[in-house]
Amino acid sequence: MPMPPSRRLALITGASLALLAGCGSSSDSGSDGNASQSPASSSMIPVVASTNVYGDIVEQIGGAKVDVTSVISDPDQDPHSYEANTQNQLALSKAKVVVKNGGGYDDFIDRMLKSSGSSAEVINAVKVSGKSAPKGGELNEHVWYDFPTVRKIADSVAAALGKADPGSAAAFTKNAETFKAKLQPLETKEAQIKKDHGGEAVAITEPVPLYMIDASGLVNKTPAEFSEAIEEGDDVSPKILQATLAQFTDKQVKALVYNEQTSGPQTEKAEAAAKAAGIPVVPVTETLPQGKDYLGWMTANVDALASALDK
Repeated sequence: MPMPPSRRLALITGASLALLAGCGSSSDSGSDGNASQSPASSSMIPVVASTNVYGDIVEQIGGAKVDVTSVISDPDQDPHSYEANTQNQLALSKAKVVVKNGGGYDDFIDRMLKSSGSSAEVINAVKVSGKSAPKGGELNEHVWYDFPTVRKIADSVAAALGKADPGSAAAFTKNAETFKAKLQPLETKEAQIKKDHGGEAVAITEPVPLYMIDASGLVNKTPAEFSEAIEEGDDVSPKILQATLAQFTDKQVKALVYNEQTSGPQTEKAEAAAKAAGIPVVPVTETLPQGKDYLGWMTANVDALASALDK
């Protein structure tokens, strides 16, 4: 299927993976290759995460005991169509733990596992979540926007790291409990949005933030044909585009939650229509913005949603 322009430009297959030594060190395929590279300590657990979202969660739990390679960290890279390179393959062949999203989101990990002969323990976030496609619908695979699922992932990560390093298992469990405690304020913020704005309508460009929207008691009014076409990189029919834009011109919604990582002519029309109607736009992403950790990133997302609805 054709990809939006920002995604077509995203397929960078020559990026380097640096296996850095040091406290909770992390590397990613989006580096420019100029960073110093040194072998990881043999006492550290090599971990591969499909994106830096899961890479950060592993680092929060593993601390100085893990050496994490996040295959995708560049916000212009699209996990749906990413093609792994030989350096990715090398990192995976050495990994003791692999964390992937699953649900068709990052199938490149499955292809790499098949050809690498890896014996790593694999954590599939969608399977951990227990979520499945609704009857007659499609699975929303963006489970890292669902905080109860992230709690389960933290426990799975702690258990897998504990198997790889039994002597540190108690520390991993403790770190997971600390991490999960920091998720509670996020769920409290969602509950407050639900109390203040439950039942109010919002629009989206893609299903990425739907778990956060649902937990906040909001109603997604965007035609499914629009958001699904944008996610798949397909064109939206004139009729569906017109219905989508009418949400803004007729002020049917209180906010537009906009995936910044898949911008194209049709999503830009939606953004422009929202702004012209004075409807707040809440930008979200699929990978960690530079300089953010998971908790800080999600705090900013929930706060931005609440602020937009309060206007």
